[in-house]
Amino acid sequence: MQPYNPEAALADLKREMGEYGGVNPSVSTSAMYAVTNPEILSEIFKGIKGPEKGGRYLYTRHTNPTVDVLSRSLSAMEGTEAARCTASGMAAISCTLLQLCKTGDHIVASRTVYGGTYALLSQIMPEMGICSTFVDPTDITAVAAAITHKTRLIYVETVGNPTLKIADITALAKMAQRRGIKLVVDNTFSPMVVSPALLGADVVVYSMTKFISGGGDIIAGAICSSKDFIETLADLRCGRTVLLGPTLDATVAFKLIQRLPHLAMRMREHGRRALAMARKLEALGVAVTYPGLATHPQHRVIDRIRNKGYGYGGMLTIDCGTTEMANALMDILQNRETFGHIAVSLGYYDTLMSCSGSSTSSEIAPADQAKMGLSPGLVRFSIGLTGALENRLKQLERAVMAAGLIS
Repeated sequence: MQPYNPEAALADLKREMGEYGGVNPSVSTSAMYAVTNPEILSEIFKGIKGPEKGGRYLYTRHTNPTVDVLSRSLSAMEGTEAARCTASGMAAISCTLLQLCKTGDHIVASRTVYGGTYALLSQIMPEMGICSTFVDPTDITAVAAAITHKTRLIYVETVGNPTLKIADITALAKMAQRRGIKLVVDNTFSPMVVSPALLGADVVVYSMTKFISGGGDIIAGAICSSKDFIETLADLRCGRTVLLGPTLDATVAFKLIQRLPHLAMRMREHGRRALAMARKLEALGVAVTYPGLATHPQHRVIDRIRNKGYGYGGMLTIDCGTTEMANALMDILQNRETFGHIAVSLGYYDTLMSCSGSSTSSEIAPADQAKMGLSPGLVRFSIGLTGALENRLKQLERAVMAAGLIS
């Protein structure tokens, strides 16, 4: 397979102009759309006509012109036939899983997933009769052993949150195909860096709130997949993104359209800075984890599946051992060194840091945190773009020394 260049794929997409010739697409804020005659309305509801079938738009919860522009851009970036936008990343995950599964079905899921996803899989979906088995995503044998005749899909994150374990998408996709089930991949940590659909994943989901947005001011999600699956999600009678109502606002979609052209540059810089910091921390003897380091357990995997030229992502972790040590480090970094912000989320242009076990993974019981390899003192860093890198490296070194992580 030829190396994929998501940046070029976005650039090759025909630029969609505004309705009056504007260089930017128009923002359509209408909640509903009129038709030229009554017959067309009934044909739209029957699925005979629509925006791509000689008809018109109907209702923004179903489709919207501005949101559709964003969807086409995302599918180009991911190398999928189509995409569907949602109001949040969790909406993208929930709608995907509920479209693919019904009562009595089973999911094999990565043990190292975002806390909200873990709660959905372990608490909410069992109430609907859909159960999950959690396994180490790096152990292909364990994944295979967990599959039963009721299993409908494998669910993983490309880069696990927060442990940064790397899922071998290629191997998992081959297994899923052999067993006749779907592979769903959350690629939130690694847009541009990895293209899961081109490695065999059936569905790719995103929280666009994170790196795709980059501004910390938007909540949005996306589902990228085959045309058939996206059309099923948008079906007026059974489509989960229509009937559950996670509608992305057109003005939010417009903001995201404006940010996609510089996503590649941002991801390169996030990765450049994160690698420099990880190397510095490793040289100092700090317990740092970063996919770009040769010491990362799945470094060879990420090197094999990534798109060259985009780095290894902007996420790294430091294991401080205890929550108290983690809090001390973050306090110094924010309040003494102005290195970044103690805050959840990621992909922001400033560095964000949080102690995962007591924050974004707190939905996971301590015993299960231990199983997934999450230390109570693990600090997750989303490395930002601001400040001179040389100064940031000095701030980081002073902070780990002051916190007692090195002598």
